[in-house]
Amino acid sequence: MAVCGVNFSTITQPRPQPCYPSLSLSSSSSSSPLNSPKSLISQLSFVSNNPNLSLRRDRTLARSRLRAPNFKVIASANKPEPLKIMISGAPASGKGTQCELITQKYGLVHVSAGDLLRAEIAAGSENGRRAKEFMEKGKLVPDEIVVTMVKERLLQSDSQENGWLLDGYPRSLSQATALKELGFEPDLFILLEVPEDTLVERVVGRRLDPVTGKIYHLKYSPPETEEIAARLTQRFDDTEEKVKLRLRTHHQNVEAVLSMYTDITVKIHGSVCKEDVFTQIDAVLAELLEQRQATSGSFAAKKM
Repeated sequence: MAVCGVNFSTITQPRPQPCYPSLSLSSSSSSSPLNSPKSLISQLSFVSNNPNLSLRRDRTLARSRLRAPNFKVIASANKPEPLKIMISGAPASGKGTQCELITQKYGLVHVSAGDLLRAEIAAGSENGRRAKEFMEKGKLVPDEIVVTMVKERLLQSDSQENGWLLDGYPRSLSQATALKELGFEPDLFILLEVPEDTLVERVVGRRLDPVTGKIYHLKYSPPETEEIAARLTQRFDDTEEKVKLRLRTHHQNVEAVLSMYTDITVKIHGSVCKEDVFTQIDAVLAELLEQRQATSGSFAAKKM
């Protein structure tokens, strides 16, 4: 499968490539060239406020008997477009952990609709007030309210400059359609795939420490002491019956969303350890960035 010019079916572990300034050489003189490249380099000096961006012939060296062509060296102003990524996964798929690893390495702005909703309510904003009214009545918050929150966050300068990682959103076809109509389309849609029996085991075994807020798992991440174990609690909806209902709803919604992003979807095997899951994601993102840097870092030579 090819996504944004990348054939993901043949991806191997990427080798980071050095990033050099892109330079454009142009000459305004038809005079004879220098005897050696070393002579030319010795007669160039930085003259820009940013010494990495511009070079010209140093006039203080004009007493040299050799006449060098008047080269103007300009770095390419093209900068790769920041990444725009969506990630989806069922409850207990490890999506939160992968979001942390992705943002740590790639500097993307992590945008979670749930976090935005809670923040707007806490701030007492108009959107937060409207959302709270629906939640207090036990109703779902309308798409228009959540989409507005997400749109405003994606339009902020840090998201525009650094790129964004949209976590667990959109959750329905209507939400995906609304985002597309607003001009927000991802470069990549990452789907974490974990077998249902594994998800059920992960959820049912989860426990919360009400004192520290830390999440434990009776099998995979047990509490450090008996004292902590004695005070652990279980969320009311972390039962097998309720988690299966949540998974059914998730699968129905994600299938509808995938219909919008079929050509850019990458499915990640999520039942392995978190490091191996991230290795898969990292390979895809690194390859995508490498392709963009190669496109934007082209050299141009013009004779002045």
